[in-house]
Amino acid sequence: MLKVNGIDVFYGKVQSLFNVSIEVGDNEIVSIIGANGAGKTTLMKTIMGLNHPKKGTIEYNGEVISGLPVHKVVSKKIVYVPEGREIFPNMTVRENLEMGAYSVNISKSQLESRLEEQYEIFPRLKERDKQKAGSMSGGEQQMLAIARGMMCQPELLMLDEPSLGLAPVIVDDMFDVIVRINKMRKIPIAIVEQNAFMAMSISNRTYVLEVGNLVAGGESKVLMDSDDIKKAYLGG
Repeated sequence: MLKVNGIDVFYGKVQSLFNVSIEVGDNEIVSIIGANGAGKTTLMKTIMGLNHPKKGTIEYNGEVISGLPVHKVVSKKIVYVPEGREIFPNMTVRENLEMGAYSVNISKSQLESRLEEQYEIFPRLKERDKQKAGSMSGGEQQMLAIARGMMCQPELLMLDEPSLGLAPVIVDDMFDVIVRINKMRKIPIAIVEQNAFMAMSISNRTYVLEVGNLVAGGESKVLMDSDDIKKAYLGG
């Protein structure tokens, strides 16, 4: 599915990623954890073509995509839901969702079918179909951002800090939704997340970034038993 092979990434003359390699396989949930400034979002943006690696390659389904412009990466059905939601606050929930399918050529009946699919996964959004998105809670806005990304039927979903700024009770709901998407739609998901415990709890594998370096990677349940990981990221 997705293979990042030993990439170096720079912002100007400052290197932000050092020889980073990760993989996301079919139907997996993969977490990328680390502190602020670790390079997690830079990695996501580089996969999407917003940055280009100076060294190494990014492959998707066997095709090298590093160096492609963003719209070409998106055309591969890779969807990135960025930190901060970036919804359209003055548009209704339905209008926001319709914008998610704007780039694909589908009929009105297909659009309605995709809306119903999202309302099945996110029943709260159906209840707020005609509500202005900006008037919803942070958790509801985050669900809308993910649902909007799902409207183009991605084959790989990448989520950047989906729990950021959410109340603890809503965080649980958010991660339940992520698991549901993965199970119901058989979509591999990569999650960048500071809430290491929740991210690792729902993921098959986890990678740990520290100051642009990959310092650990493996099965999440194994890493959660590591004393070093417990001390650094799990409050142990």
